[in-house]
Amino acid sequence: MIELTTGVVFLMSSLYGNAQSGNTQMIAPQDSQIGATTTADISTSTSTMTMEAYLRKEFADTPILVDIARCESSFHQFDNSGNIIRGRVNSADIGVMQINEKYHAEYAKRLGVDLYTLEGNIHYAKHLYAEQGSQPWISSSKCWTAGQVALKTQ
Repeated sequence: MIELTTGVVFLMSSLYGNAQSGNTQMIAPQDSQIGATTTADISTSTSTMTMEAYLRKEFADTPILVDIARCESSFHQFDNSGNIIRGRVNSADIGVMQINEKYHAEYAKRLGVDLYTLEGNIHYAKHLYAEQGSQPWISSSKCWTAGQVALKTQ
């Protein structure tokens, strides 16, 4: 019942806007399976702190992925117009985790993952990290390894 209620609230929010101040976002509960995607409403005027907190929860077992998300997308899945964030250097990199469409879209689709949703982008990042570690994000490693070093010295 709570899933139905949450789904209705998110649907209504996407149609009529968020009832709270304009700089917040709502995120639906997640299924932890790699292929599971839900229809969460992430408002296009995202709150970085809310997204960061959400990612910290999602990546509790792999906190390095939070640092990678910070470096790759500044914790954004969508821009202010509701379009998926694309990489500045490589426009095939998409979403909060900057998953490359060219290399991963077909495989993600076979897994039942939609890389264009926040849930799918996060689930695929977990899957990718489990298979390859941080290697897929090596080009931004100067940024996220600095975050890891800072955490160790505190």
